[in-house]
Amino acid sequence: MINKANIERYIRDLFGDKILNVKIEKLGEGVQGAGFLIEVETKEGITPYVIKGLFTEGLEHDYAADRAQVFLLDLEDFKKLPKHVKAIDVLSEMEDGSIKSIGGGKEYYLLMEKAEGRHYFNDLVAFADKKPLDDPDKEKIRTMAAYLADIHSLKKDSKALHWRKVRDTIGHGECLMGVFDTYPDGTVEYEDMAVIEKKCVDWRAKLKPKYKRLCQVHGDFHPGNIWFKNNTDFILLDRSRGAWGDPADDVTALTMNYIFFSINKFGKL
Repeated sequence: MINKANIERYIRDLFGDKILNVKIEKLGEGVQGAGFLIEVETKEGITPYVIKGLFTEGLEHDYAADRAQVFLLDLEDFKKLPKHVKAIDVLSEMEDGSIKSIGGGKEYYLLMEKAEGRHYFNDLVAFADKKPLDDPDKEKIRTMAAYLADIHSLKKDSKALHWRKVRDTIGHGECLMGVFDTYPDGTVEYEDMAVIEKKCVDWRAKLKPKYKRLCQVHGDFHPGNIWFKNNTDFILLDRSRGAWGDPADDVTALTMNYIFFSINKFGKL
């Protein structure tokens, strides 16, 4: 659950020469995780702290980022409620075993490479004036299909992650229910949204036994996230909502756009 040696090293570095002794022992486990007592002894006496860790499967704590999200919110919210125990910091264990503080931020940002190329929506717009598609168009489609087949070949055996992915597809803030909540009033009647949501919940029962389908995914494989440099080379943006899911999610995120653009241009498929 926690690396006691690394935590002790962090505590000793934090307190410096003032520290005389550090004692770490497990307090117990609950549904979500486990707590550990840390007693820090200095010349002024012994100060007790508690460090909490979360189990790494279930309750949407499957990824390290999930657990960080929980603790960052705890750090912010504990202090706002009268009589609540105060959270002091959020600690992160790095690849080299070092412990670093990630708490106290007002906002968080992602620094990444700059993508080169043109997003695939440009190609879809151009398709409207082509009948049939030319060879470069077909080559791009084959390239994307081969890429998906390759990444989807990496499988993972985890009921918990598969069930989470199905659940998130319905209820996540970036998926069905969350997207519905961004619609301006009147776009779709609330009752009609509820009908769709209920049908999706019914489908959840059908999908749960298919956990063997779990594989590596992009998670948001739509044309805006696919930038082609040439007919056979592209770069992807914004992998979303976890590394594992159903391959059909990636396939449909791309292919439904061919249907949308056809209907938009011709009024039919």
